Amino acid sequence: MSAPRTVPALGRVRTAALPTVAERVLPSGLRVVAVRRPSVPVVHLRLRIPTALRRGTDLARVRLLERTMLLGTADRSQAELAEALQRVGGSMRVSSDSDRLLVAAESLAGGLPALLGLLADVLTGAAYPRAQVEGEAARLADQTRRVLSQPGVVADEAWLAQAFGAHPYGREYPSPDELLAVSPGTLRSAHRRRIVPEGSLLVLVGDLSPARVLDRVQKELAGWDTDGGPSQVPKVPAIEPGPLVLVDRPGAVQSNLRLGGPALARTDPDYAAQELANALFGGYFSSRLVMNIREDKGYTYSPHSSVQQGSRASFLFLQADVATEVTAPALVEVGYELGRLVTLAPGKDEVADTAQYLVGALALATSTQAGLVGALTGLLADGLDVSWLREYPRRLLAVTPEDVLSVSQRVLAPAGMVTTVVGDASSVEGPLSALGEVARA
Repeated sequence: MSAPRTVPALGRVRTAALPTVAERVLPSGLRVVAVRRPSVPVVHLRLRIPTALRRGTDLARVRLLERTMLLGTADRSQAELAEALQRVGGSMRVSSDSDRLLVAAESLAGGLPALLGLLADVLTGAAYPRAQVEGEAARLADQTRRVLSQPGVVADEAWLAQAFGAHPYGREYPSPDELLAVSPGTLRSAHRRRIVPEGSLLVLVGDLSPARVLDRVQKELAGWDTDGGPSQVPKVPAIEPGPLVLVDRPGAVQSNLRLGGPALARTDPDYAAQELANALFGGYFSSRLVMNIREDKGYTYSPHSSVQQGSRASFLFLQADVATEVTAPALVEVGYELGRLVTLAPGKDEVADTAQYLVGALALATSTQAGLVGALTGLLADGLDVSWLREYPRRLLAVTPEDVLSVSQRVLAPAGMVTTVVGDASSVEGPLSALGEVARA
């Protein structure tokens, strides 16, 4: 048997080559950014419209806008729209959150003019036909009813409500009754007021000539011009930790732990150090928390922490589903790992290895046209630009153990965390109360 061979050391991280970019703000107020990435003969586009929620009743309307914008236009039925997309090898879909509505589409490079024409048709002529809207509202209400019965979603919604209260960030799902109360006329009115070019961002990435694409976009979207303006969610109130909130789920064989608190925005100088701190805590498979409560103790299968970015607030969020009998012990270990990070600087090698992982993950995520257009849309919306893709890996590799300790004390301190648990209260309330104050939801 041959002797084991030594794994070679990682090579030097290469500086990312930035793509060719062109940008223009159209007379309508739409900002257009075109990026050449000719790896395959396809073009991807993302249109970010700042349809921010101002109050709770907005949530159902925006969720239904998302589901019904593509049900047809004044000139095309839903089937005709789908056929037209197929002819250019393309697709189109809509998603939303509390900050924005996003239209995502792609086509073969030669079909881009037609794709832009179809996008313009949807933006200016979405019809919201009554029968189809009512049918979609009923389907979405039924789907939402089922989703809201899932323990993981119950835990997520409980944490959001505890952290943000009545603010639009305080929930992700409208109630089924709210969805059923939205009429087609309401959607048409919401489209006129919310689907506006002013303040919107259109990013195109693919096999294209950036300068020519800007001209084509200006021509095809010239008719999308309204008097409406962008909106922004209200100021977010300070997150107050308070007692652990327990949501009773009688007979549950596992508990859903949710924990988090305020975090730094992507524009903060310490953002790279925060990403390293989060990764070390629970942000990737080799994190300390995974090694502790999955690999060592077997409490859970896939605990994970992440930093969620909103236009008005960012927050760190941990999700872990554990067996009922180890609910309190798992929470102890979560606190232990947080406590380690806020009191002891990590080792130099641990920081370097994690930074290498994050640099590689970013390179992989932006290696495709679809990945690049998604990343750039988020960056540009945050006030950054394509140069961030080259600068950020350098910042990650420059983070020191002392930087990680310092930022951990700002964002990972257990005392600043909001904690919710969904589980069988008769089994877990006693052990959890031994750790601190518990309040029933």
